[in-house]
Amino acid sequence: MQFDGKIINIIEEAEARCKDQFAKLERIALYNQNKVLDAFRNNNVGQRHFAQTNGYGYDDIGRDTLCKVFAQVFGAEAAIVSPLMVSGTHALTVALYGLLRPGDEMLAVSGAPYDTLKEVITGDNIGSLKDFGVSYRQVNLKDGAFDYDAIKHAINDKTKLIFVGRSRGYEWRDALDVREIGKMTAFVKNLKSDLIVMCDNCYGEFVDTIEPTEVGVDVAVGSLIKNIGGGIAPSGGYVCGRKDCVEQIAYRLTSPSIGMEVGSYAYGYREFYQGLFLAPHVTMQAIKGSVLFGHVFDSVGYKTIPRPDADCKDIIRSIMFDTEEELIAFCRAVQKASPVDSNVTPFPWDMPGYEHQVIMAAGTFVAGASIELSADSPIKAPYIAYLQGGLTYEHVKIAAMYCLQSVLENK
Repeated sequence: MQFDGKIINIIEEAEARCKDQFAKLERIALYNQNKVLDAFRNNNVGQRHFAQTNGYGYDDIGRDTLCKVFAQVFGAEAAIVSPLMVSGTHALTVALYGLLRPGDEMLAVSGAPYDTLKEVITGDNIGSLKDFGVSYRQVNLKDGAFDYDAIKHAINDKTKLIFVGRSRGYEWRDALDVREIGKMTAFVKNLKSDLIVMCDNCYGEFVDTIEPTEVGVDVAVGSLIKNIGGGIAPSGGYVCGRKDCVEQIAYRLTSPSIGMEVGSYAYGYREFYQGLFLAPHVTMQAIKGSVLFGHVFDSVGYKTIPRPDADCKDIIRSIMFDTEEELIAFCRAVQKASPVDSNVTPFPWDMPGYEHQVIMAAGTFVAGASIELSADSPIKAPYIAYLQGGLTYEHVKIAAMYCLQSVLENK
């Protein structure tokens, strides 16, 4: 694509406005890189930890040490890091089934969980939590923040687990700040001390200098093909938190009789270690790209969340378009600017777990990896694209040129 001079000027002017924000992001990346390096050094990570294992995987030092490294990075007592978790939704599902029992209640305090969890929680006759006698209620956010009064009145004797989603799903709001999640955690535990607070941490790792488990959250759960995998991890999910909670979740991941005593991986663990090591830098590359997109599209009249000059609380940039055509043009430009499958043209289609047709652009090395540059959106008004990821800032900057030119041509 040949870029119009006007497009290049808009990008360069926007980039100039990002200078101070970029400097702050680089300081966060440096802090987190040091934290990860300390975890590697303190656990004496060596070549032996990358080896392949097979069979039952008893005494798998690579698996066990990887869990210890994650736990230290998250300031947690214990962790499960498993390539056998197929997605963030799977990791969250395993955690919920591990922590909840018949008669318990799950209370979501940040509105509805992500779309793919709805059937997990309230589906009929599919083995959902509801089918097993776990009840569910939710408290919606109020003006994008926790509604403390409503939360207070919602908690009762049956309430066992407080669920909070750090990111925004397909909602027109900002992600939640880790410190606010910590404040909410202290609030609910003051009301009922035995509550378990669980956080869907997808898209949020290394965006800040602290993680939810460092501000009182009992369990944080996420996907290895998002931030924490650094664009290297080929699959998997993680659970970090209180030792007793992690043990209960391990019993559901494998079997109550064996927990994390087993679990081999015939391909070796190097990519998971290396991905974690790269994750602070890669996450900041993605956020720099998000900031640039925010300034670029704000400058030509489109609303974005977060605001262009605001701190990012996850790697997602929401951009609201005027028409369905602009939205589709944006997603197709992301695909065209991708290193993989750039010749593919995305179309809206029906996807499991979603109420509306969804368009997805993801020309990624790891299929569907959200830490790589991608964009998706349900096809419904208002027409909002959810952009995330980017392994290098330079790639995201080039993609911004593609996207801007494509959208303006379809305006």
